[in-house]
Amino acid sequence: MRTAKTLLMLMLLSIGPVTVSDEPDSEQIVTEVMAVLDAFMAGFSASSPQQHTATYHFPHFRLARGEMLVWETQEQALAAHEELFQQLPETGWHRSDWLEREVISVSDTKVHVATRFARYREDGSELTRAESLYVLIREDGRWGVKLRSSFL
Repeated sequence: MRTAKTLLMLMLLSIGPVTVSDEPDSEQIVTEVMAVLDAFMAGFSASSPQQHTATYHFPHFRLARGEMLVWETQEQALAAHEELFQQLPETGWHRSDWLEREVISVSDTKVHVATRFARYREDGSELTRAESLYVLIREDGRWGVKLRSSFL
């Protein structure tokens, strides 16, 4: 038995170093996830339900003000966002922008991103800011926002 182990070790050493990595290509994943978040915010600021919800995976979950909203389909999210984008200008809102995005954890199928964003009036003055946690997943070959939790 000892001879077999020694022989196996010698064989492995003779083929050179072997590296086994379960680590995802974090840099590439973060680049892809940030592009999704950029599209998410661009769609929101453009008041485009179609562009905005195209960054989601469904069902999509949003936890805010103690309430969990669930959109099972893109059609449900589109209807909700059409209403939202009609109401937002009444609050003085004109656009939103990211202030900070920090990737907290990365795997090849899920990423957690802590964010801070601001909402602005048309004159560029700040209306409000909020912190959120975004969970993005890779599903059906693409990254999308699956869950958001915010204080706004």
